[in-house]
Amino acid sequence: MLVHVLLYEAGTESEGIHSLELKDSTVILMFEDKDDAERYCGLLEAQDFPTPTVEELTRTDIEAFCDEAGYEPRYVEKGFIPSTDEERLMISPPLSNLDVENWNNPDNAKDSSSKDQLEEIKKRLENLL
Repeated sequence: MLVHVLLYEAGTESEGIHSLELKDSTVILMFEDKDDAERYCGLLEAQDFPTPTVEELTRTDIEAFCDEAGYEPRYVEKGFIPSTDEERLMISPPLSNLDVENWNNPDNAKDSSSKDQLEEIKKRLENLL
């Protein structure tokens, strides 16, 4: 099965995959629908995040990569409707991101308070409604 993931600098030595830090784990989003992945990219760009590209890969390859790297893969089905604040991050990116210079260092993800960030995201999402 093919899925769509968000890659930065695809095909280069510094290639990276878009991830989220949730509850002390690194989550990789796998979108079923390419349009959903592209919409997510647009939201990232609108928030001044670095803009990734949508790449189509096999789900088993991404899951194997996640298993090897200690990441958690999350499948985002077409028409996905979140039921929790955490799940909302699967359709709308957080307000802040890690410094691009430090994306390889997971210790930098712990610099900001997860609870404060979640509250900030919750407020932003409520304002959208």
